[in-house]
Amino acid sequence: MATFRLQGSRVLAVDMTGDAVKAKNGSMVAYDGQMAFKKMTGGGEGIRGMVTRRVTGEQMTVMEVKGHGTCWFADRATEINLVRLQGEELHVEASNLLCTDAGLRTGTTFTGLRGASQGHGLFTTTVEGTGQAAIVSDGPAVVLRVSREYPLTVDPGAYIAHQGDVHQSFQSGVTFRTFLGEGGGEAFQIRFEGDGLVYVQPSERTTIAGDV
Repeated sequence: MATFRLQGSRVLAVDMTGDAVKAKNGSMVAYDGQMAFKKMTGGGEGIRGMVTRRVTGEQMTVMEVKGHGTCWFADRATEINLVRLQGEELHVEASNLLCTDAGLRTGTTFTGLRGASQGHGLFTTTVEGTGQAAIVSDGPAVVLRVSREYPLTVDPGAYIAHQGDVHQSFQSGVTFRTFLGEGGGEAFQIRFEGDGLVYVQPSERTTIAGDV
């Protein structure tokens, strides 16, 4: 199995001895040894599986990297966080997933409607199995614990990923921007209940379905 390690906080080094990893297309910044790069296509495999997210219409492709040596990955100088899975499932925003072990199963799941008035659907990438994944964040990620006694509410613009026995739902809410009079529509938040971890970033991406 490939070995993931960080060089600083913004570069991922993957040591391979004939192994393979899946990575965001174009994220390779350097390599040594012998490496082969293959663009992945198809509807159900890869970080995105070439699935078009109906939320934004964006599309992302992945590549398979295989060989002997070390390959370095980065994505727009964002912070990189390593997640180890032990037969469990990670839900992650597709744009925040940088690299996974080739043996991890990836797909896309529908997580519900964000904004009843707009009727937009929200799709999340899933990573399942045993191995490592690297996720990126705009600034150092914060890992928050969700327990059955203490559910967690997160701004969708700051959400990166979650793992564990966690149930996710959307609820109407009021954000800070609404108080400032900058809200342009219905505000929504993500509520997590159960037992697990939620990864958030100290920055808010642009979202849809109202001002979230």
